[in-house]
Amino acid sequence: MKLIFVYNANSGKLNTLFDIAHKLISPETYQCDLCSLTHGALSEKKAWKEFREKTHIEMEFLHKDEFEQQHLAADHYPAIFRKSDRINPFLSADEISHLKSVDELITLIEQQASRYTPPP
Repeated sequence: MKLIFVYNANSGKLNTLFDIAHKLISPETYQCDLCSLTHGALSEKKAWKEFREKTHIEMEFLHKDEFEQQHLAADHYPAIFRKSDRINPFLSADEISHLKSVDELITLIEQQASRYTPPP
């Protein structure tokens, strides 16, 4: 099983600069709850980086334009998809929006993933 994380942002340097400015100037109106959970204004959060590096879960990270070039468009972003033989929803934009911290995200991923992955 592989998880595909899709941020509610487009790729590219200019878009990244706009996203950074938006997070610094008006973080409460920033449109990507997943990015807000996993990244600060300038870098990845330490707890998220440590989780990514230690987990056995395969992960891929895409911006919405990159995801839509490879797969069908989703109804709402951000989203996390589970990919095995096909792509299925794993966490919806609504579920992500209710998370209050990166630790809650990590716990939910571990709980959900355990339903699809046999223990090592």
